[in-house]
Amino acid sequence: MNNLLGNIRYKDFYAWDVKQYLSSIFYSKYEVVVLGKYIQAETKKIKPFESPHSDFKILGVNNKTGIFDNEIKKGKEISQPYKIVKNRFLAFNPYRVNVGSIGIKSEKQEFDLISPAYVVFSCKDELLPEYLFLIFKTQTFNEIIKDNTRGSVRQILAFNVLETLKIPLPALNIQQKIANNYQEKLNLSKQQNERAKQIEIEIEHYLYQELGVELPKEEKQNKGALQFVNFKDLDRWDMAYLLNKNKITADYGVVPVSYVIDKFLKDNNNDSLRFNSQNHPSKNFQYIGMENIEKKSGTLLKFQNVKGVEIKSQTIRLPKGFFLYGKLRPYLNKYFYNTFDDENIITSSEFFVFSVKNIDKLYFKFCLSSSFFQHQITNHTKGARMPRIGEDIFKKIQIPLPPLEVQRKIATHIQSLKNDIQTLRQEAAKNQKNALSEFEAEIFNAAP
Repeated sequence: MNNLLGNIRYKDFYAWDVKQYLSSIFYSKYEVVVLGKYIQAETKKIKPFESPHSDFKILGVNNKTGIFDNEIKKGKEISQPYKIVKNRFLAFNPYRVNVGSIGIKSEKQEFDLISPAYVVFSCKDELLPEYLFLIFKTQTFNEIIKDNTRGSVRQILAFNVLETLKIPLPALNIQQKIANNYQEKLNLSKQQNERAKQIEIEIEHYLYQELGVELPKEEKQNKGALQFVNFKDLDRWDMAYLLNKNKITADYGVVPVSYVIDKFLKDNNNDSLRFNSQNHPSKNFQYIGMENIEKKSGTLLKFQNVKGVEIKSQTIRLPKGFFLYGKLRPYLNKYFYNTFDDENIITSSEFFVFSVKNIDKLYFKFCLSSSFFQHQITNHTKGARMPRIGEDIFKKIQIPLPPLEVQRKIATHIQSLKNDIQTLRQEAAKNQKNALSEFEAEIFNAAP
């Protein structure tokens, strides 16, 4: 009971809020100090509007990258004084700091001004800015911030409130060591993600080299010159198509997608795949919308488990062994090969659904993900606001068709590299998560 009761001096209250007081109670093996003794507000400003024709470099802050170089404005576009942000200063959006909108300025950012709406502050000698920035990223401190924001409409964390909060404060050399341990794991995560990106590039080079693929060379057009085309050579009446012949070449020759399509919007019994889920209002379906497919990777992010009555638009059944390809905004390159046995998988009508023949399915999947496929898709897209590709054009897209044994060799090699990419990205995500969780475990939650 003694651990639950305590005394606090009246002068130490800045708000009569029990939740605020209790939220500040945490345990640490390090000394716990009041933050206000180790930080100071940085309020120095300049007046860009006094130099209307000069350029001023403006910073921004978000909850993903922290501080970033945002935009360059003329002085005449800025109506109020802007705060100066020096290296190792911290800045946060007082309305969004509870969702992680805080950053620390480093040499990577070349800009040095920020809106006066942001809170800018620096750390005194006993507190490393990098260490404090990481504290802001912890779940424990984030909960403290949420319980200390004020405002009836928009919650705000003012600097005078920030000063009253408490943090664990080890010696400077320990702060540096803890911050370094975090950065080492974060650097490893970045290296793993960079290696994954490099392998993606290697896959593309390998595919081009093994197939001998060459994209059409762009012909220089005389601007203003009149161009003539034979009517019989026209497939479409638009200049974007006429100026991009769009024909790729490959060592093994190329065929249109229609050559390898077996069933298109029909199942193996030649029954239509179009499906009205409203006729089955209480039945559960595994629904795939455009948002459920990751762009450019062929990865299903998740199914939406819904009842028929919840689906208002037209749908298409997706049998096992069938592909889907997004016809809406095709530049996103959303495709998927279904290996699930579930017979209740349905998709948005914004997908083409089809099966293939006389081609290795894994090889075909990698063709769908290739830049030579996307190059042709891009040149055939119709519509400015909601671009789509039509069935006739999709079926005319060309792909290289080597012998099956070559297809399988290529597919096996690429799949091995894809597995390496998946492993690297999983390890990168794990290291990034562990970097912060290990930091938090080090400074918080030690029993008294």
